[in-house]
Amino acid sequence: MITVTNREAVQLPDSGTARFTGADHQADISFFWVNSPPGSGPEFHWHPYTETWVVLHGEVRIETQEEQLHAHPGDIVTVTAETVHRFRAQGESNLQMVCIHASPTIIQEFI
Repeated sequence: MITVTNREAVQLPDSGTARFTGADHQADISFFWVNSPPGSGPEFHWHPYTETWVVLHGEVRIETQEEQLHAHPGDIVTVTAETVHRFRAQGESNLQMVCIHASPTIIQEFI
């Protein structure tokens, strides 16, 4: 079976981010499709599975409790399971990236 879902169908209310929950589409992964202005991003949190980010446009600062790094378009970032982390859009344009969750549902615990 093949299904097609467009971004607008999974867009979060009052947000530039879309949330695709794999379980709703018979998929084994879920993801956030981020389109966020500079300075925005979630607070510290963790997941019981690996998360992989694909940076499409803009810049992002990624922080753990021990380190900080920057990623740019074309970069692929992996955050291992149970790593407390957050990100912030940087630069002068919106951050566009896909945050892939290795789970059919998104599980995140905010600190």
